[in-house]
Amino acid sequence: HWIYVFKNSQYEEGSSNRMPTYDGGNYLYENLEANASTTNVRRVFRACTWVGSSRTSKDYPMASVEDGLIPNGNDVRIRLRVAKQYEKYSPSTMDVDDVEGSENNWNPLYRFSTEKVATILESDSTLSSVLDIINVVPNPYYAYSKYETSKLDNRVKITNLPEECTVSIYNLSGTLVRQYQRTNDPVTSLDWDLKNHKNVPIAGGVYIIHVDVPGIGQKILKWFGVMRPVDLDNF
Repeated sequence: HWIYVFKNSQYEEGSSNRMPTYDGGNYLYENLEANASTTNVRRVFRACTWVGSSRTSKDYPMASVEDGLIPNGNDVRIRLRVAKQYEKYSPSTMDVDDVEGSENNWNPLYRFSTEKVATILESDSTLSSVLDIINVVPNPYYAYSKYETSKLDNRVKITNLPEECTVSIYNLSGTLVRQYQRTNDPVTSLDWDLKNHKNVPIAGGVYIIHVDVPGIGQKILKWFGVMRPVDLDNF
């Protein structure tokens, strides 16, 4: 069974009659079967980036085309490894030092776009969605976290915080236990040492963490912690 991998030439070359993104094989059928011609065949395989063959186990025969080819209950994993060295290649001449008419002097050329991953600025909807990723870890806290550095250290992290915000921590009776003011802080997390504003360790239980981001919104987190007794005998 031969496997062909095609690239999106329509995006790369800016032409509507080139290979598009995956369309269920419609472009291949139209150019190789319904309207086959030398030009169309060349246009199709111009977008072919990799060809390989696969072998099936005799215990797992292929299903029919109507059933999707892949037998039920099987996971197929295909690994594409590129072994070609990084050096000059030319499809039209053996002399790669002759760069006339070349693109990038016959050196490998890659194109990519950051359009969908670029930073979005001045978007209220995007800013509001940032509140959804604010979190506290670990939660629940069972007397230990990987952030702690000694037997006397108790620590959790409030993560994905913006540069400017106010983090207020309350117990269930509504008493303010601890408050942090962040102003132009590039670090996106905050360490809470599980102590109140008087530097006294808190009791175990449920706490409410309120994050207020000016001009954007608020996020409320519920956190549960079990505190461990201080073991000075083994310190």
